[in-house]
Parts: sequence; structure tokens; C-alpha cells
Amino acid sequence: MDGQHFSLHFIDLAVIGLYLAGMVTIGLWLSGKSHSAKDYFLAGRSMTWPVIGFSLFASNISSTTLVGLAGDAYATGISVFNYEWMAVFILVFYAVFILPQVLRSQVFTMPEYLQKRFDGRIRTYFAALTLFLNIVVDTAATLYAGGLILQLIFPAIPMWQMIAALALVAGLYTVLGGLSAVMITDVIQAVLLIIGSVTITAFAYAKAGGWSGIAGQVDAAHLSLIRPLGDAGVPWLGLLTGVPLLGFYFWCTNQFMVQRILSAKSIDQGRWGALFAGFLKLPVLFIMVLPGTMAILLYPDLPRADLVYPTLMFDLLPAGMLGLVIAGFLAALMSQIDSTLNSASTLVTMDFIRRWKPDLTSTQLMNYGRITTVVFMVIAVAWAPQIANFKSLFKYLQTILSYAVPPVVVMFLLGTFWARANAHGAFLSLVAGVAAGVVFFLANEVFGLTHIHFLYVAPLLSVLCAVVLLIGSLSAPPPAPEKVMPFVWTRKAYDAETSLLRQRKWYENYRILSLLLMALTAALVFAFR
Repeated sequence: MDGQHFSLHFIDLAVIGLYLAGMVTIGLWLSGKSHSAKDYFLAGRSMTWPVIGFSLFASNISSTTLVGLAGDAYATGISVFNYEWMAVFILVFYAVFILPQVLRSQVFTMPEYLQKRFDGRIRTYFAALTLFLNIVVDTAATLYAGGLILQLIFPAIPMWQMIAALALVAGLYTVLGGLSAVMITDVIQAVLLIIGSVTITAFAYAKAGGWSGIAGQVDAAHLSLIRPLGDAGVPWLGLLTGVPLLGFYFWCTNQFMVQRILSAKSIDQGRWGALFAGFLKLPVLFIMVLPGTMAILLYPDLPRADLVYPTLMFDLLPAGMLGLVIAGFLAALMSQIDSTLNSASTLVTMDFIRRWKPDLTSTQLMNYGRITTVVFMVIAVAWAPQIANFKSLFKYLQTILSYAVPPVVVMFLLGTFWARANAHGAFLSLVAGVAAGVVFFLANEVFGLTHIHFLYVAPLLSVLCAVVLLIGSLSAPPPAPEKVMPFVWTRKAYDAETSLLRQRKWYENYRILSLLLMALTAALVFAFR
């Protein structure tokens, strides 16, 4: 498909313009409601579960994900959905074991949480790593995916100019309204995203001849979630070992996701919001992954997998409907841009500036946050065009994470379940994990000395980090109990909570909701095994 074949009707342009104007208007409206750092960075810690759930979903299902899921389903099959359903079990695990300690700590950032559990060295590293991943990986990849779509419509305009325009719109309401604006717009964007995805799926489904046409013509391997060890996409061993580790980093430690949990009004609201986000992940198979499989029948000769989603949009949808779906696509784009920019500004302001200048007022901290949002927006725009060199957006994201995040995941897990873990062991684990990750990356990705699937890289590095943390912690004095116990899960606290839950209605009991959600997920996986 050539970009010159794509065009928009006036109705489509009007729908898109109305959406963009509405997002900026909301940011302007909410700009006067942030009176302190807590308001600006954490929405006053007042958010309820529906807003948290929709915001988590919208921030996760970005334009990068829309393009990447459809592209990977086209190239390697629906096994890419394994990243999505595994999120359900990760969010359940997080809600049960980790979320209460995180909310009780009253931190602004996850690096700050690690400092309270270990020490400042860990906080500095994790803040720097998160900033790097948020800007160089998350925001830049999202901007590139948006630029890819817009370049199909306006081929004469350089991609960097379109990317700059997209970043400007998202950055504007983020700078003005802070996390409140981000999360309120996320709710609207999530609804638009779902409507747009359902629409494009319905048209693709009809043109592909329904399920009988799809199942009868597409290779059975492309419709299977559980893949053999030699699978290029998601081999079953990598699904069990690598995907949970990468998912744990993304959902449980990544600032731009966890910041929504930190805004929760209470532990209950945070838990329900996390579980609601998990529930919203399940329809992704039908409305975002399977359209890529349908494209195998509709467009068998596309030159690049990343063109699947835009081709489906422009080829199948009539005027007016196309504008609505593009608005949904831009909603996904804006949602992740605003999320990463807001989290990056929070990290810089709270993990660096406030530590260097502890006497700053809350208003001054909020102003620093606005300035850093603008700075990171410019950085992301400059880097985004370089991502065109990667064959697959989704592979780009997952590959980088496999080498970078194992030390952090190990610190969170051992720090939560082993009170003996101390700062000495955590720091040694960090040094060993970073060094091994760099060496492994060079050997595996740059020089081609090894050929290990990226889903095996994360567990291998995690085992190394865990061993080093264990040995390092045992070689130094144990931490003071009063320092670490607020961050450690205990059976005693779990049992004490049980009696309180018995007094609640079943739909207020997060444990019952967790079991129902996991059962529903297991049934879906079994059906497409």
C-alpha cells in the first residue's frame, strides 16, 4: 500500500479535530485544580477504581500496541496475546501481595519506594533507568507509531514534523493539568479506543468471511496461543519464564503505570482498579490481535507488518467511521504520551530536584514538573524517528526491557518476601545485573556471538541477580526490622485481613474477584491453546 492512496474526508478531519480540541480543553479546565505537588503529580490521591482501571488500560494500549499487536499477529500469529492475558495474573499478584505496602508508604515514585526499602543508591539508579525507558522506549516508540499513520495520510510532510505536532498536543494538557488531566482524558480515550477497535474488527471480520473463513484458511499455528519451544514469537517456556518478569516490571514497578495506583483514594480502590484493568485486557484478543490475523487473508503481500493496522483502517472503513477510528488511534497515542511525560516529570522532580533542594515549596515543585515535561517532550520528538530502523515496534520494546529490568524486578520481589534482603545485597545485585545485561546485549544483539531468544534473557539475568542479592545480603548485617517490615508481605497481615473481608459483599472482596478473573482468563487461554 502506498501512502498516496490514503486520504481523509472532511467529516473524518472534523471528528479528529473535535477530539484533539476536546483533550486540550479538558487540560485547560483542570489546570486550575492543581494547587500542590500532591494534586499535580498524584491527582490529590483521590482517584476511584473505574478511573484507575480505564487509565491503566488506556496507558497500556497505546498506538504502539495497536500497531505492534496487529503486526505481530500478522507475522507470527496470535501468540503475541500472551503478553496481554499474562497481565491479568500479574495484576492479581500485585493487588494481593504488593499494592498495600506501596500505598501505605505514601511515596510519589517507585524509586522513592525502593529507597525506603533499601537505600538512595538504588533509588538513583532506578529513577535514571525508568526515565531512559519512559522516554527512549515508551514515548518515542508511541510517537513513531503515530507518525507512521499520519505519514500515510500526508506523505509530503516529514515524519518529525507530524511527531512534533502530536507531542505538542499531548504535552500541552499534561503540562497544564498534571495527573488529573491525564487520568480524566484517559477514561475518554479508553472508551474511544474500544469503540474504534470494535469497529475495525467488525469490518475486517465480515470481509474475511467470518470465523469459518478465518479458521479454514489461516494456518492453525497462527491461531494458537501456546507455541513450541522453537517458536520465533512466544515459545511456551518463554511464556512461563520471560513474559511474567517483563510484565511484572511494566505493571508493578514502572512509574508511568504505577502512578495511577499511587493516586488511589484507598487500598480497596487501588485493588479494584488494578483488577478492572486486568479484566479490560481480555477482549484485546478479539478487537486488537485477531484483526492482524484476518489481514493475512485480506492483504497477504504487505511489505511490512507494521503496516497492517493502518491498512485495515484506510481500506475497510467509510468516511466518518474512519475519522472515529483514527480518533481512537490518536486517543491511544495521546494516552501513553501523556502518561510517560507526566511520570518522567514526577521522577525528575521528586527523585532528583526535591532531594537536591529539599526546601522547595509545593508550588515550586509543581512548576519544576511542568518545565521537565516540556524538556522530555523535546527529547522524545528528537529520538522517535530513529525507531524506524527496528523491524517491529513490539519486538523493540520487549527486547530492550529483557536486558534492562531484571535487577529491578529481583529487588522488588525479594524485598517484598524476604525481610533479610538488605541494601548491600541489592546494590551488588544491581551492579552484577547491569554489567551482565550490557555484556549479554552486546553478545546477543550486536555481535551475534549468541542467539538466545529475548524471553530467555530476562529469566537468566534474574537468576543471576537473585543469587547475588541473596549472597550479598547474607554477607552483611540484617536491616533493622522497623525499617523494612512496612514493605514486607507477611502471612500475619494477610490472615488479619481475612476476617474483615468476610464481612463484605462478594463483589467487594478482592480475593473473590481475583479468582473469578483468573478463571475467566484460564478459560480463554484454553479455548485458543
